[in-house]
Amino acid sequence: MLHSRTLAQDKRRRLREDLASGRLLRVPGAFNPLTAVLIQELGFDGTYVSGAVVAADLALPDIGLTTLPEVAARGGQIARVTDLPTIIDADTGFGEPMNAARTVQTLEDAGLAGCHLEDQVNPKRCGHLDGKAVVETEEMVRRIRAAVTARRDDGFVVCARTDAAAVEGLDAAIARAKAYVDAGADMVFPEAMRGPADFEAFRAAVDVPLLANMTEFGKSELLGAGQLESLGVNMVIYPVTALRLAMGAVEDGLRTIRDEGTQTGIVDRMQTRARLYELLDYPAYNAFDGDVYNFTI
Repeated sequence: MLHSRTLAQDKRRRLREDLASGRLLRVPGAFNPLTAVLIQELGFDGTYVSGAVVAADLALPDIGLTTLPEVAARGGQIARVTDLPTIIDADTGFGEPMNAARTVQTLEDAGLAGCHLEDQVNPKRCGHLDGKAVVETEEMVRRIRAAVTARRDDGFVVCARTDAAAVEGLDAAIARAKAYVDAGADMVFPEAMRGPADFEAFRAAVDVPLLANMTEFGKSELLGAGQLESLGVNMVIYPVTALRLAMGAVEDGLRTIRDEGTQTGIVDRMQTRARLYELLDYPAYNAFDGDVYNFTI
């Protein structure tokens, strides 16, 4: 009720323990806090906050237009409601290495368990679009060092994302990943991998946890959890899936209302009032309210 009962540092400790377990962590993207409640109820391992989703929620493209306060606010809202660790997309750190340092501390304060920083130029673009550009390796190394140095809780996971495979080739991306690990990155996120062979190459090259992005309509083959686990991947994110499902249903429903003048024919496709109240935990709020106002004058 109201907030998760699990402290942020305990979520971070859980994340690190789970990453060290050798099993694959399945982490769907939450586009709002209520989605995070559902993700926890269904037994997933964590929640993910996508920068693309935060931008889309503001009706903006994913081209670096969102700001640190906007991203941190949404991340904090989501982390607040779940006992699961929440990982957030911190883009390029929102500026220079000092900005990356401030970003990490701001996300710590918001209750996040970790973030990923990428090696694109600033402003960035969606990792599955053409025309990306990456900074020099040493510039990204400075971002990672700044982020790792700035964190106050060593449990906070700093993940290095590299977009270099699509720009410089797979071997160059692997070389970058090694440099980022040497700079202190706790996990590596190779973006826009095309298939199993790419993940195999990264797994052989780095000895930190590996994150896979299984986003729809992108450049990556959609691999199943079993296959990803067999490839040695430690975490898989489904960053935009829930938003796409929701927006597809919303669009269909609104078209029906426009064309038919009523929602009667689609009520059976909606979440019921009872189910919504169950997710919101209405009974707990009612009990709490009764306990507070249990006096007479």
